[in-house]
Amino acid sequence: MRPLVRVGGTLAAGAAMVALAFVLDDGALPMYTRMGLAAIVAVGLSLLMGFAGQISLGQGAFYAIGAYTAGILSVGIDPDDRLVNPDAGWDPLLALAAAPVVTGVIATGVGIPLLRLRGHYLAFATLALQLIVLAALFAEDRFTGGQDPGVVGIPPLEVAGHVIEDERLAAVVWGIVALSVLIALNLVASRAGRAMRAIATSEASAAAAGINVAMVKLRLFVLAAALAGLAGGLFTSYLLFLSPDAFPLLLSITFVVMVAVGGMGSIYGAVVGAVAITYLEDKLRELGAREELLGFDLPAQAPQVFSVGVFGAILILVMLFLPRGVLPSVRTGVSGLGRRPRRSV
Repeated sequence: MRPLVRVGGTLAAGAAMVALAFVLDDGALPMYTRMGLAAIVAVGLSLLMGFAGQISLGQGAFYAIGAYTAGILSVGIDPDDRLVNPDAGWDPLLALAAAPVVTGVIATGVGIPLLRLRGHYLAFATLALQLIVLAALFAEDRFTGGQDPGVVGIPPLEVAGHVIEDERLAAVVWGIVALSVLIALNLVASRAGRAMRAIATSEASAAAAGINVAMVKLRLFVLAAALAGLAGGLFTSYLLFLSPDAFPLLLSITFVVMVAVGGMGSIYGAVVGAVAITYLEDKLRELGAREELLGFDLPAQAPQVFSVGVFGAILILVMLFLPRGVLPSVRTGVSGLGRRPRRSV
């Protein structure tokens, strides 16, 4: 009965989040859409980090790969020039479907050698992956447009004559969040989920028990990358243009902070962390955009500085006082209160 309650609750929450997209005002919709995009990435990263113990700082790279795959295919590639050949462009919906596929294929290629590494070695290697992707986006401007003008002229998603933008796009994004959560919950409860947890505890013990450690890690790495690529493709439909500046190095670290804050190994916590950190990031951006603060003039880099400083402080506090994350800690505290024996009068 409990799995049915969990699935029913997830579907109900997903339906509520989808419906919320149609009642929010226009000013709140962009942030709400970004929250959903971040949640899709965080769900995949939560599986990779929380259940398999694989630390990845490269989800921003897969997010960018998915975004550029959808954007470039939608605009069309002209081999004799650069981009912008509308006659060669794919249908935006088909281009969006290609984004997680291309990202997953690339993740397979890089995951085979990278997943031989463990711990902070894997973290640094995946972080280097984003540096490589950023360098390629700037250098291969014949295909990516570089920083200026970037990929422009991206058509919006359209289904059966209906343009998917604004509240419709937000509803689609949160519908995919709900679907991602259901897939993740089913995976965790399956035999593969038990293998993931065994690997996180001890790879040697898992291998001794007959688990193909390398294959499980690779499949999970590819799944997390594909979800990031799908979110990146949706991000393209949200922006309708692309520039490497939209995928800074801080992006991957932000995704890790979302998972750490929400709770390692908590699928629902990943969504909560994504919503909370996206909201905080938006407020820090507004704060940093001021000309002065407390009588001090703010530099142009203030939004980035605020984000790095605050997110670093949050990560330290969570690791010190809530190592399991906010949502699991709250759940444990509530359960403890419920089990506390009553004093006799």
